[in-house]
Amino acid sequence: MQSVCDKSVERLIAMAKEEDLGGGDLSAGLLPDPSARGEFRLLGKQRGVLAGVEVAQSVLGAYDSGIEIEWTSAGVDGARIEAPPVVLATICGPLGAVLSAERVLLNFLQRLSGIATLTQRYVEAVAGTKAGVYDTRKTTPGWRVLEKYAVRCGGGRNHRQGLYDAVLIKDNHLAGIEPGRLAGRVFEMLNQLSEISAKPSFVEVEADELAQVEALLKVVGIDVILLDNFSPADMSAAVEMRNDEGLAGKVSLEASGGITLESIREVAQTGVDRISVGAITHSATAIDISLERA
Repeated sequence: MQSVCDKSVERLIAMAKEEDLGGGDLSAGLLPDPSARGEFRLLGKQRGVLAGVEVAQSVLGAYDSGIEIEWTSAGVDGARIEAPPVVLATICGPLGAVLSAERVLLNFLQRLSGIATLTQRYVEAVAGTKAGVYDTRKTTPGWRVLEKYAVRCGGGRNHRQGLYDAVLIKDNHLAGIEPGRLAGRVFEMLNQLSEISAKPSFVEVEADELAQVEALLKVVGIDVILLDNFSPADMSAAVEMRNDEGLAGKVSLEASGGITLESIREVAQTGVDRISVGAITHSATAIDISLERA
């Protein structure tokens, strides 16, 4: 898995440290010797999926470069916490620095592991189908790189990172365009791509009804058609329509809109290629991870 600690993550860690530490840790300052070395255990206390191993080292390093963390065999991104409590890592370093870093460290690990855990539940729900589970841009401001990393730890896949790396023409971009004019209008929009320097990783267009899907299948240059709030019956019809045009494997179909753990299996069985789920980032619950003196 590629490194996740880019400059945006470094800024996020620095901001989290500043808002928590301020001018100094008043409690840690009362220790007889804050510089004395102590040993701690990082414990996974709830079943789930771990995410945040690389981030944890960066968080601790922001407080003191002398803090060392040694991960156990259970302390691997994407690993299941099966029988809690589980020792994930041993942390050694100056007592004051480790205690000051504790809450910020756990905030990152708990949040990211919660996303990985929920993502894996969705992934498991579509096992045996061809559908992949994708995230969305419904992320916590400033946390997108990390939250999408956590999705990958849970076995999910990333949609576009932002507005800058892919084209997604949505209904608001096409407001007022009748289905009969849709193909022509989208074709005109895509022709403009040759005039910009940025090359999108993929081109996706949203459809609200089957008539729009039929029109969009005639447009060369579309990689993905987004089926927004389609019923399972209409999704199946869209898959059949795409396949009848000989475009299976060339144009992907993505289901989106109100997908839940209870409904995703039925959606996947329609034959769509992708299912985007905003809930895996915006509705994930942090899992219980703690730091205790060894």
